[in-house]
Amino acid sequence: MLFPDFKQAGVPEIVSVLAVSGLLLLLINYVINYLPISLFKGSRLAEDTELRPLSVIICAKNEEDHLTEFLPKVLSQDYPEFEVIVVNDCSDDNTENVIDEFSKIFPNLRKATIKEDPYYKHGKKFAMLVGIKAAKYKHLVFTDADCYPATTNWLKEMSKGFTPAKEVVLGYGAYEKRKGLLNKLIRFDTFMIAVQYFSATVKGKPYMGVGRNLAYTSDLFFKERGFSKHYHIQSGDDDLFVNQVATQVNTNICLSSEGITYSMAKTGFKQWNIQKRRHLTTAPLYSSASKMRILFNYLSQYFFYLSLIPLTFSVNTLLLIPILLLLKIIGQVLILNNASRRLNERDLLAACAVYELILLFIYPIFQVSKLFYKPNSWTN
Repeated sequence: MLFPDFKQAGVPEIVSVLAVSGLLLLLINYVINYLPISLFKGSRLAEDTELRPLSVIICAKNEEDHLTEFLPKVLSQDYPEFEVIVVNDCSDDNTENVIDEFSKIFPNLRKATIKEDPYYKHGKKFAMLVGIKAAKYKHLVFTDADCYPATTNWLKEMSKGFTPAKEVVLGYGAYEKRKGLLNKLIRFDTFMIAVQYFSATVKGKPYMGVGRNLAYTSDLFFKERGFSKHYHIQSGDDDLFVNQVATQVNTNICLSSEGITYSMAKTGFKQWNIQKRRHLTTAPLYSSASKMRILFNYLSQYFFYLSLIPLTFSVNTLLLIPILLLLKIIGQVLILNNASRRLNERDLLAACAVYELILLFIYPIFQVSKLFYKPNSWTN
């Protein structure tokens, strides 16, 4: 027999039930944490046609090359009234001169400079606070020095997310498409994380955003006392702040392909590991509901794949493995199809199950590596 006959509750029958249960649990996870954004109509939860004056804030530490290449793309946005504040945070390269030269061409470029203090060491959050306090307008848009907008309409798309009720706008910060498996893994990881926080926001349960493409009002920032609750954590200027202040009422999303920002992904596993373990240090400070949502996502994936292993021990259950994997892949592709199109990540869909499985092997490495992480400076 190719399948258990279920006339008795033997080992083949038990492991078969566990494997099918694992598939159902994984599909439930996909429906809860990934499907909402694919079913969502439009580009925003709410939209306003008023193009409010904006302050774009970029923190830069030794970023002369990235600013030279990407800052003009930010300054050249097709938007009626905006300023760009670049916070030069103790750079010892040519960052300040780059900013000064561009300010001769772009009158809306402003510079805030932080000098090195031998008695006070600070992280990126202090630089962001300097930028926020220097902002002329109350509607703030954040990106990193190594990022660039997909189009000249980036600010228009993000600005439409601000309404009288919406004070936080979550955008998509993608990575450039390059050759190689590592690039696809980084992009797939970023895409899946984005699908989750966009879906959670659609359901009225926002829990994070990314600083590569994020907007909120200075009124909200100061009302919530900024980064005071997690200032001691090196990271978290984006996800922890959003986790702290975002609600069903005040948070919006921007799913327009014209509102995406791009940056260059790490080209080596070691650099990616450092980036990931720095980001993972913020997870313990998420709200309990946020942590449970993330935990359920990963546990359902691990449970499904682990439940397939006992099926290899019997001829009667061996055929179930490709059947369950095929059903899993079909469900995953159907659920992610619309989201991948909207976020311009269609090329990741064909091998999404492979990328997911590889990431499940890699994530424990990140978690163990995090235990030995000793941050000494801020990075994007």
